Order: sequence, then C-alpha cells, then structure tokens
Amino acid sequence: MGEGVLTLEGVTLARLAAAVGTPAYVYSAATIRAQYRALDAALARVPHRICYSVKANGNLAILSLLRSLGAGVDIVSGGELARALARATPGPTSSSAGWGRRRTRCSRR
Repeated sequence: MGEGVLTLEGVTLARLAAAVGTPAYVYSAATIRAQYRALDAALARVPHRICYSVKANGNLAILSLLRSLGAGVDIVSGGELARALARATPGPTSSSAGWGRRRTRCSRR
C-alpha cells in the first residue's frame, strides 16, 4: 500500500468504505485487545475486574470482543442491560452505576 493511504489492520479504508458505505465507524480489534491486555497487566498486582461502559459504545461486536478477553460490563439503564445480554458470549459479570434508579428503569422490557 502506498504512502498516504489510510489502512487499518492491512485493509484500506477506501476498500472498507466501498464495502459498507459511509459514514461508517471502524475499529481495530487488535488495538482493543492490546489496550485491554496492557490495562489488565498494569493491574496484575491487585485483584481487579475490568468492566466496559456500555454507554460509551454499545456495539455488540466490541462488547463480545471485550467479553472474550474477560471484561465485564458497566450498565446504567435497561437498554444497556439489553445490549449487554445480547453479546455473543454472555457472562455474569456486570456493574450497575448511577444513583436514583428505579427498578423499572433498569429492568428488561
């Protein structure tokens, strides 16, 4: 690939745009894995659980990727709970942050 050509994991962004159209969000699974592993290693001396905020990005592929690495999810609403439960690799670990939530706000519908 030539100089000045944008690529992600060996694929040109022009090719991705042609395949899926624009606008499109493009993520690097390799970068997500590397960053998760770096954070996990930095915390290795203390008991920890890394939880990803579904509010930050509820993309099911990203949630599934992070779950496969061992991450839990952080949810604050019923909609986020539904996204978390729709992950391809469900897991029991989650945290629920926020204050003043009624049970109906965080229930599945």
